[in-house]
Amino acid sequence: MKTLTLNRITLAAFAVMFSLFITSCQKEASLTSTEETVSEEEAATLSDESTQAEASFDDADDIAFTAADEEGNAGGFGVEGRPSGDQNRIFLPNFFELRERIGDCATITVTPNDSTYPKRVVIDFGYSCLGRDGKVRSGKLVLDFTGPFRRPGSVVTLEFVRYHVNRVHIEGRKIFKNLSEPPVHKWSIAIDDGKVTFPSGRGYKYEGIKTVTQIAGMQTARVWDDVYKITTRSSTKFNNNWTVNINTEDPLIKKVACHWISEGTLKIKINDRVLKLDFGFPNNGDCDNKALLSWNYGNSQRIVILP
Repeated sequence: MKTLTLNRITLAAFAVMFSLFITSCQKEASLTSTEETVSEEEAATLSDESTQAEASFDDADDIAFTAADEEGNAGGFGVEGRPSGDQNRIFLPNFFELRERIGDCATITVTPNDSTYPKRVVIDFGYSCLGRDGKVRSGKLVLDFTGPFRRPGSVVTLEFVRYHVNRVHIEGRKIFKNLSEPPVHKWSIAIDDGKVTFPSGRGYKYEGIKTVTQIAGMQTARVWDDVYKITTRSSTKFNNNWTVNINTEDPLIKKVACHWISEGTLKIKINDRVLKLDFGFPNNGDCDNKALLSWNYGNSQRIVILP
């Protein structure tokens, strides 16, 4: 069984779907027609790159969810998104749990800095900001709120402004919609005009939508004990017009306290080729940095080391 070690360039906010960037420009040039039958090895390589492109966007999910939760808590809206306490006051969210991930070098501003909405939160990483998770970020994440993140019906829009993660350029917007029907906490996350460009200049257009349902930590204001169940479908279009489609086969489980997806399976389809990425490998739900990419009816496999 082959083991692949990834460069640390992405992590899913909810840290979803990681893989290896190994294909040369010559390899890309050889994949020129969607009418051709893709080989097993080509399909594996394209799956690697597609899941990496998706993970480049998902790195921002944990940041956005944590910032939104802490902003709401500081404003007195609690875990249900309902007012609790004095709403007519200046408040100063310390974003303590967010900084446990991104470090102290980012500047975070909240406008207006009170309990009213709409509201904007800007996370400015400057030219280079090393997070406690080992990632170097630059540029800005701009979050616009129509209401408290946990209030049913609220919409949060995340815009990437000259944003890079370990030199990977991320463009587009994410739109978070609160679909909760208490006691169920649920969001949809859609990508608008998503693009990923790697340092080599290779780029991809990306679109996708996922549904995120909270399954633990609902009764506390802390973010660290939250656990989410995720279903997703996405499409990554390469510069040579190859398209890779990803769908959830078994729901993904993301614990905020763990940097990686710990359970769940993705189905990856490229023309007539079908691959699977199993995040439960090898410890069936424990927090670890491994996943198993398999194809050819499971006869061909690669161990993926997650960043």
